[in-house]
Amino acid sequence: MGSRLAASVGQRVSFSKTVAESDVYLFAGITGDFAPNHVDEQFMRRTQYGRRIAHGALLVGYMSRASTMIAERITEEDHALYPVSLGYDRIRFLKPVFIGDTITVTYVVTHGDDATTRTSATVEVLNDKGDVVAVASHIMKWLPKSQAQEQLP
Repeated sequence: MGSRLAASVGQRVSFSKTVAESDVYLFAGITGDFAPNHVDEQFMRRTQYGRRIAHGALLVGYMSRASTMIAERITEEDHALYPVSLGYDRIRFLKPVFIGDTITVTYVVTHGDDATTRTSATVEVLNDKGDVVAVASHIMKWLPKSQAQEQLP
């Protein structure tokens, strides 16, 4: 008997994005996080980083984009199940991401459990030098589409 889950172990998506100054400022405005690390170039010149860094939570947002790419692929296939995120675990920011860096986010499904209709995935973010700058684990719950629609507000 095959798996009921829409995503399969080994399935992967990846995308690249240059972290623009506008990304950082829009994120700061949305969240209210105007810490000098992100918005004060003069302050950051006097630190070990020497320049502004992107918010870690912004990187989690890019990780979310990767999980959405998996979901989009599944919905294009008209599968009976629909994913919702249960969250990210073991998020680590290993190196700074500077404004102007191009990052690549890779999302790989590593485990599927038919009994709980959950998948787990590893998420890795690399900068344009090939350094791993952030990692996380992601858990997705797969619901029947009719049930997912009933839970919408």
